Amino acid sequence: MRFMVIVKADKNSEAGVMPSKQLLTDMGKFNEELANAGVMLAGEGLQPSSKGARVKFSNGQRSVIDGPFAETKELVAGFWLWKCESLDEAIEWLKRAPFEETEVEIRQVFEAEDFGAEFTPELREQEARIREQIEAK
Repeated sequence: MRFMVIVKADKNSEAGVMPSKQLLTDMGKFNEELANAGVMLAGEGLQPSSKGARVKFSNGQRSVIDGPFAETKELVAGFWLWKCESLDEAIEWLKRAPFEETEVEIRQVFEAEDFGAEFTPELREQEARIREQIEAK
């Protein structure tokens, strides 16, 4: 199973305050443990929402809303993509993360088999081709 581990933003991350050398060191060590265990598939920190935008889709229209965005508690400051056997395993790994004051959400990623019959053999083949193309780059 794959899990998206979502690190919530806070006042500091939204202000562009960079992490301390100690936190970067501790996070590097934690990421190395995840990678060595075959858990970590990807992971990145995100720039503040002031450097981003949202695109709203409504009734066939697209509108762009420039950041920053008001509700800090609803914003994402970073993420990991992990491969774990269960949600419980992902939780146990996350408990080891070197955070002090933050909130982190874990969500299971849909797999092809989760979509049932609507995900036809043709759509599965298309998905496989797209994944091969991504991995080749």
